[in-house]
Amino acid sequence: MGKKDKKPKTAEQKARVAAKQEKKATQKQKKGKTKVAADSDVEDVDLDDIRAEYEQQQAQFLKVTESLCEPPSARSSPTIIGSPSCKELLLFGGEYFNGALATFYNDLFVYLIDKDEWRKVTSPNSPLPRSGHAWTRSTAGDIYLFGGEFSSPKQGTFYHYNDFWKLDPSSREWTRIESKKGPPARSGHRMTFFKGYIVLFGGFQDTSQQTKYLQDLWLYDTHNFTWYNPLLPPATQKPDPRSSFSMHPHDAGAILYGGYSRVKATANAGKTKGGGQASRSVLKPLVHQDTWFLRITQPSTDAPANTPPTIRWERRKKPVNSPNPSRAGATQVYHKGRGIAFGGVHDVEESEEGMDSEFFDNLLAWNIDRNRFFQLTLRRPRAPAKRQVDDRSNRKGRGKLDEEELLRNLATLEVKGTLAAVETSPKQIQAEPEVAPTKPMKSSLFNMPHPRFNAQLAVEDDILYIFGGTFEQGDREYTFDEMWAIDLGKLDGVQEIYKRELDNWQASEHDSDDSASDDEAQSEDDDVDEDNGGVPLPTLDSESPTDIKEAVMLEDPEDVSGDRPIATATDTRPFPRPFENLREFFSRTSTAWQDMVLDKMRKGDPSINRSIKELRKLAFDQAETMWWDCREEITALEDEQEAAGISDIVSISDRNNDSGAVGRRR
Repeated sequence: MGKKDKKPKTAEQKARVAAKQEKKATQKQKKGKTKVAADSDVEDVDLDDIRAEYEQQQAQFLKVTESLCEPPSARSSPTIIGSPSCKELLLFGGEYFNGALATFYNDLFVYLIDKDEWRKVTSPNSPLPRSGHAWTRSTAGDIYLFGGEFSSPKQGTFYHYNDFWKLDPSSREWTRIESKKGPPARSGHRMTFFKGYIVLFGGFQDTSQQTKYLQDLWLYDTHNFTWYNPLLPPATQKPDPRSSFSMHPHDAGAILYGGYSRVKATANAGKTKGGGQASRSVLKPLVHQDTWFLRITQPSTDAPANTPPTIRWERRKKPVNSPNPSRAGATQVYHKGRGIAFGGVHDVEESEEGMDSEFFDNLLAWNIDRNRFFQLTLRRPRAPAKRQVDDRSNRKGRGKLDEEELLRNLATLEVKGTLAAVETSPKQIQAEPEVAPTKPMKSSLFNMPHPRFNAQLAVEDDILYIFGGTFEQGDREYTFDEMWAIDLGKLDGVQEIYKRELDNWQASEHDSDDSASDDEAQSEDDDVDEDNGGVPLPTLDSESPTDIKEAVMLEDPEDVSGDRPIATATDTRPFPRPFENLREFFSRTSTAWQDMVLDKMRKGDPSINRSIKELRKLAFDQAETMWWDCREEITALEDEQEAAGISDIVSISDRNNDSGAVGRRR
């Protein structure tokens, strides 16, 4: 843990300029400094001129081009998403702050997963540099982007975007969508999709003097090309203003969890002349842990074309096993009815001079329907199960092969005349098959990447990708320049996609003078942390990430009763077994799933005809949903059984009366 300055740390990891200036002014007053710093954050810079320059540079590109390149440079608050059509990852934008200057990006990168290659896309028509934006893909496969922020190099002036873009993942072409009535400018918001709508909520607007958090809801109709801003009655409940929350798609709308904001509070301001206690109004950080369900009802088929959908916010119970302590910057990505979360930071304010921060490297799964968090832990690959082979059949097969080889050798001997000719006969020399060149294997680790917050997550083909993230040590901010991959089905290690060393932090002279005493105190804190077995803080030449830590979970007994258990007396659906993968599970239970699909079709509309292939596809979809829905509980059972020395479970009914089976004496 490191001492923090007085500035509040937001979940979107943006250093608020107003708080930074206040901290500097306080330190100057205590040290008796009267001169004004020459490197003030307030700049005489016109952001419109900077943006116009970017537009001129971009206009030089005549067409969309894609070229092989190195992995993206270190950056925070970009967006990354899995391509809807093929095994690719798309990454756009972001910013990098080295302690002195901020740099914003508008480049689009494509990671080809099968080839392990990065491609950079240039276009004459793409969004301007930004960070803190949001994007989502639609049911049609296009990717929609809205908003974001841009600042002067010293972050003295901010600019928020309110432009709306559509990206074609196959052609890499951007299209700006013009709309008269759309959401106001913002960053830190979130977007998801529901049927033919793009859902947008929350975010913040920063004017350098204050930060305004938003709670407005917007829906974009992708068929009618119209924005809707549903207005709720005044007494209707809805989520509080926030940013940096998690929002996932749902069959009936969308689901929202957590977030970050700053709320007004009263703090002591010393004593008055009369001896009384003075107070002052301050903004304190608030990490939200509530859950909201957005129910969206589409208009009827006979309604006019521009009829907006009906929406209603419904508050859910606090999730069971919520991360404790609460943490900001624990980003989530949607996967198979779950929200996969990684990292986060928890701030504890000790005094007006600073705060302690704890960073996390836990991997969690939030089951949306059950409203419950599960800890995901890495497991070493299991050794393949040894299959018993009948010795008699083995000997018989081996003898037959020996007999055939002997006959071939005798026939060759009659032709060549010597045994040496048999050994060197061209007919007996089997040419080794040509092996296609393979990619070099990526290194895998059995511990999680270094603790961080605001890492960018994406899932493609059941593989979780972790890009970047931020770690803070004292007044220094480290942006990780790396990407990792974790198989969510196996959890058999962390694969390194790429990793580069951290750049040096370039603090200004004024910052270095102010933080000199903090660095001395920090070195003492580092020694204490390492002696106590805590997480060592990263150095610029750090190579090894931290070991896995068990997350401390807090179960609310009032919420446990409201969750749906893994199996109930009335649930007749097949359930996975420990150590059973998805293919084995469906192979064992495919008949039962197909019967359920047929029964549901008979109850709905008996006249509907489905082919055998379509029925099997529907059955597999239901089996896959059940397999992922039970994944965390089954994994826990596997860990318990492996700890007890059980490596596999075989059902006697599945052995088809195998004569080799052992009786009850076992």
